[in-house]
Amino acid sequence: MRKIIQLLAVFTLIACSKEKVDEWQLLGFEKQDAVNPIMGPDTTSLFLDPITQRMVKWEGKDVFNPASIVKDDTLFMLYRAEDFVGKFNGTSRIGLAYSFDGLTFTRLDKPVFYPKEDEYKVLEWEGGAEDPRIVKRNDGLYVMTYTAYDGDLARLLVATTNDLRTWEKHGSVFQDSLDINQWSKSGSIVARADNDEMIAVQIDGMYWMYFGDTDLFVAQSSDLIHWDPVKNDTGDWLKVLSPRKDNFDSDLVEPGPPAILTKNGILLIYNSRNRLAEGDQSLPDGTYSAGQALFDPQNPTQLILRSEDYFFTPDKPYEFTGQVNNVCFVEGLCHYKDQWFLYYGTADSKIAVAVSSQLLN
Repeated sequence: MRKIIQLLAVFTLIACSKEKVDEWQLLGFEKQDAVNPIMGPDTTSLFLDPITQRMVKWEGKDVFNPASIVKDDTLFMLYRAEDFVGKFNGTSRIGLAYSFDGLTFTRLDKPVFYPKEDEYKVLEWEGGAEDPRIVKRNDGLYVMTYTAYDGDLARLLVATTNDLRTWEKHGSVFQDSLDINQWSKSGSIVARADNDEMIAVQIDGMYWMYFGDTDLFVAQSSDLIHWDPVKNDTGDWLKVLSPRKDNFDSDLVEPGPPAILTKNGILLIYNSRNRLAEGDQSLPDGTYSAGQALFDPQNPTQLILRSEDYFFTPDKPYEFTGQVNNVCFVEGLCHYKDQWFLYYGTADSKIAVAVSSQLLN
């Protein structure tokens, strides 16, 4: 009997420890099979491209990698869309859709953000504008980071808006030419969840942003538009999160939605890719799954905790096959109608959603 009691005590301790370890994470997401994928390509949508002066099926090939934000009690989605033309078999533009339940969306007919004949064409053409993330500033301005691809180099750029429809481009998030001309992607700005809105938050007077798509780096800003990457003693970008051998995130790590300041720290949901030769042997080579990391709110460069395993991975037919197979790429996260809505790209081809009712500290 004593041995049984001891074993029960051990199992209880393990269970409590597991609960303690996981309580900082945002979990419980259920993929909405009844409606997924919630958005796919649409070959009927036409757009007069301002550079080529040709009508293009701007979202006819693929739609994926969406950002999301709540505005005026409506959930808005900014999503990446590709056409069929050009030397890259598709230029990326950003479309806008809205929903009153988080599951069913109405799209605008034309993209709201795209390459055109402006000073930023040299950075955006003809790969396009990709993979948006969006937060709100305290003064009501919305700030979007996105990736511009000129066919050779991906660069992290920033744009702002008051209405999500008309945008002002600001160019590279970085000021120094050496930083501007380094490969950079995927800017996840630290925010707080406030009445269903994602409001960018300052820490010691500065805004913070995680970025990168090999290792993760971090930058800081006083206005959300002009950013300086944090550097190490040798002058290189400081790595704050790296791939792990023998794990689901063995090949690369890349920010997901905006990071959230919680009671436990800064919660960053991140995407990752598996390299079969030195990664998770249970996942196909190249699989994109999602994990979570917690950073010190007093020092956002300092990693506190990291999930041992993915919480989100491809397990549906529409996630297995597409432009890039075996991909769940999480990028939009909103608290809306007392639930968390997680929006993600499936196989770089369509958009799906998962929902959680978990309370976040």
